[in-house]
Amino acid sequence: MPQLAAEHTPDTVKDFLPINGTDYVEFYVGNAKQASYFYRAAFGMSLVGYAGPETGMRDRASYVLQQNKIRFVLTTPLRPEGFVADHVYKHGDGVRDIALWVDDAESAWRETTSRGAVSVRKPEVLRDDHGEVKIAAIQIYGDTIHSFVERRNYGGVFLPGFVAVGQPDPVARPVGLLVVDHMVGNVGWGEMNTWVEFYEKVMGFRMFKSFDDKDISTEYTALMSKVMSNGNERIKFPINEPAQGKKKSQIEEYVEFYRGAGVQHIALLTGDILRTVAQLRDQGVEFLRVPTTYYQELQGRVGKIDEPVDKLAELGILVDRDEDGYLLQIFTKPVEDRPTVFYEIIQRKGARSFGKGNFKALFEAIEREQAARGNL
Repeated sequence: MPQLAAEHTPDTVKDFLPINGTDYVEFYVGNAKQASYFYRAAFGMSLVGYAGPETGMRDRASYVLQQNKIRFVLTTPLRPEGFVADHVYKHGDGVRDIALWVDDAESAWRETTSRGAVSVRKPEVLRDDHGEVKIAAIQIYGDTIHSFVERRNYGGVFLPGFVAVGQPDPVARPVGLLVVDHMVGNVGWGEMNTWVEFYEKVMGFRMFKSFDDKDISTEYTALMSKVMSNGNERIKFPINEPAQGKKKSQIEEYVEFYRGAGVQHIALLTGDILRTVAQLRDQGVEFLRVPTTYYQELQGRVGKIDEPVDKLAELGILVDRDEDGYLLQIFTKPVEDRPTVFYEIIQRKGARSFGKGNFKALFEAIEREQAARGNL
């Protein structure tokens, strides 16, 4: 059974790394202009900021997209040499930076590096006419980093060096996505506990829930997962690793095609999943589907819910309940040709968990996609 940490009151102990939330998620991509159009047209993100040759950035171009409190940065290399180009060549389009919004970036960097984190960027002050931002960064799994962003003295669109883009965005069709709910990292065989220990000792997180291969398995594949949470529970990072099964698991497929550990999926919170998913589907987002028998058993398993089951079945939305309430969730297919990054759309009605009751149906759906790709 999943274990809920004994201490889940956010302020029971002093938090040496207070985090206000996710500041931004930066992707390194092969063509940021085209990728930004996809996220605007399909996911309803608005283009709000830009940096590139026109703003004095000579080696890359970055597009800042936003919907409510969700902020994505899509960065592409302008030349074939350099770290950004190497990252795209190795991983394909993928998450480079999970940036965390803090009140004191220097303290966050100092506290984590003193506990063993590898520094990627020493504390630095960036300035322009809109004020200043302090930023620092540390290494996490694979080629992924956490930046610490302190922006209380800044009034610009994103960071110094970026210019605002005129609004409203003529391409964006917002779908009601509100905030990043959680982000899931995939690591290789035997690496999960290493990164669990990293988040506990280096960043002061605690284990929120744990799932083993008995919780997350099908006839063919299995995986293990531990969910790490910061003190105020605004940040949750499930960490997955493969477990022994008859065939190649989704984690193994990810690690093989991503060429290492990295962010597997990003869960985006909505207040009305029926409307959000219907609009996403109409705008071209492809979702995984489960068999119709799932819905025949739904109310017997989860009890009374507010949403009509026939509408959930039409859209393919899954439901699960825990001791605090219930949640509704659905997962996209990978959003690029490498079977790596995908998205979860989630609505919480009290539930604080991650849909354990849906794991079997979900992973069987993923296996059907793997088989179609010849990767199971």
